[in-house]
Amino acid sequence: MPGDPSSSTGAAAGHGPHAGLSAQLELTVADDDTADHFRSGDVPVLATPRLIALCEEATCRATDGHLMETQSSVATRVQFDHLAPVAIGSVVLAEATLVKVEGRRLVFTVSAARLEDDGGGLVGAGRVTRVVVDRATFLAKSGTP
Repeated sequence: MPGDPSSSTGAAAGHGPHAGLSAQLELTVADDDTADHFRSGDVPVLATPRLIALCEEATCRATDGHLMETQSSVATRVQFDHLAPVAIGSVVLAEATLVKVEGRRLVFTVSAARLEDDGGGLVGAGRVTRVVVDRATFLAKSGTP
């Protein structure tokens, strides 16, 4: 979605998280996104930690407007397969869809693919589980002032 770094669909803002919420984010791979930069390898391709972070960001965007102002969500589990290398300059589209809500627990499917202009193809896929927390209580438990 050129010119639009993120988009989300779902119920009107202010309603709690529910299955079907989704968001997409694009990333043009730069030097700072590579395995070399993240020290997770020694090759100049999209780093697995950066790809997971992009997918995790999409999970956050999917719930924008669906949590109370005092709430946030935190990742508790990531299951992810990085399937193909992506070169610097390529564009990757990450998508997250909320598939299950179990109380405070939110389960998302995530995927990332090269855009057709960059050859297309699935780059990674998996699941991310997040838990809705009260921001102040969570920060207090972490020792954050």
